[in-house]
Amino acid sequence: MSEKKQGGMSRFPGLESSSGTGPDAALARLRALETLESGYEAWLELKLEHAAFRARLREERERLDQQGSFLLGAVRAAGLAPASTPAEQGPEPGLVAAAAPDFLRDAEVKLAAARDALAQRETEEEARYTAAFAEIRATLRDRAQRYLKANRPRLTLLLRRVGAERSILHLERLSGDTPVLLCFLLTGSIPSRHGFLLDDSTEDVSLPPAPLYPDEGVTPTDVRPDAAALEGRVRGAGEVVPVKGFLPVFLPRPGGGEDFFRLLQRGAVLEAEVAEGPAFRNILTREEAERFAGHLLRLKLQGLIDLELEAG
Repeated sequence: MSEKKQGGMSRFPGLESSSGTGPDAALARLRALETLESGYEAWLELKLEHAAFRARLREERERLDQQGSFLLGAVRAAGLAPASTPAEQGPEPGLVAAAAPDFLRDAEVKLAAARDALAQRETEEEARYTAAFAEIRATLRDRAQRYLKANRPRLTLLLRRVGAERSILHLERLSGDTPVLLCFLLTGSIPSRHGFLLDDSTEDVSLPPAPLYPDEGVTPTDVRPDAAALEGRVRGAGEVVPVKGFLPVFLPRPGGGEDFFRLLQRGAVLEAEVAEGPAFRNILTREEAERFAGHLLRLKLQGLIDLELEAG
């Protein structure tokens, strides 16, 4: 069914106003510059436009529902309000009551057609958004791979002794594209936001920053999982992992399996922590610290990163 009224006016003006941009503007931004940051800016623009489009759909559905309810009420009122005197009845007293069902059927047909047109528009636009999101994710992954080959991340690992057999590991602060590249290198997934590692914002000042963004299926109520649930979320991530304020690291154990570490942003450094039950521990055993440093050293020997080790 056509979405145009007589005279060329859009049946859904709120939706029509966005169709000139929709995914197209975000994709144009993506293709204009070959940088990771511009790609993430295009991704954010697309997310905002998609959310606005869905909000307009909800508003249009509510408008159609209200219109249907109003018309039904008006017809019922017309049919249930007979004339009080013969003079008010006119020459055909049953005409109003007889015409009410026809008017209602006509209104219902028009509303059903409008709802069908809206549903068709939603299907078409959602397909465009799905394709655009897929292109942006694929483009960002491709750029991350190419950037890793051209510019290896430069890391400095600092060892801080805590007694004879325990220590704290720090990594010098990272900036620019390096956090995105390291996340991709360490997990095989790109982060959902470019500035994820240095983001210490919190929606509740009484709570520390959440370790997850409400992205990629994570609801706002699930952004603060315990260590075990966070590990499951990171392990189960597909192309995108919505981490915030830390870099996930999985270290193989000598006897098999893996331990879940994170490099948590702490001021001027990243601090290594290991998952232990529902919490994280930042004081590492000698074996854990050596295994962590050895993992980074293997990446250096494979030519994937540049690494300096310093003992304090």
